[in-house]
Amino acid sequence: MPEQQQTQGGTSMNGLELGGSGSSPADGGGSGGGEYVTFSLNAELYAFDALKVQEIIELTTVTKVPHLPGHLKGVINLRGTIIPVVDLKQKFAMEGAGAYRKHTCIIVTEFSAGVMGLIVDTVSDIMYLPASSISPPPDFGARIRSDFIAGMARSGEGLILLLDVDKVLTAEEQTVAEQLAEQPAPAALEGTAADAGSP
Repeated sequence: MPEQQQTQGGTSMNGLELGGSGSSPADGGGSGGGEYVTFSLNAELYAFDALKVQEIIELTTVTKVPHLPGHLKGVINLRGTIIPVVDLKQKFAMEGAGAYRKHTCIIVTEFSAGVMGLIVDTVSDIMYLPASSISPPPDFGARIRSDFIAGMARSGEGLILLLDVDKVLTAEEQTVAEQLAEQPAPAALEGTAADAGSP
């Protein structure tokens, strides 16, 4: 597993520093230019606004909670805080959901209802994307929900899909996060091991 390191601005893995300067004042935030955390799902590149990412941790043991939807894998105890965890590939109905590998990790992200852990294949980099490289998302029509796509950024010959975490996580996840927000870590979750485990 990649080594987790403490940085001045936040927690990082593989030397990726979080909690930096964030969006350039000239570019603004949202789908404008700024710093983004890029990650992969089935070899495709995606990104979240770096200001929304609290830290990146290795895949750890996830405690299952009864009656949750399939993509909500359970909860982890992160230094005494209970955080619900979503398998992002399963959330997006992508192939390979639940197949966790050596570099699978959890992006701990802040959204409108609290904090959520998102399981991704790998975290690639933290990069600055100028506003000039970002285009509006395509219109897929009324039948296909695409409001969670903040934009598309050009990177070399490829594209990075920029995601709006507040719209990726819907009312279903918001309800779970709000219910857990005020609960102290139960004794059963104290000292959860940080070894890799299948949620």
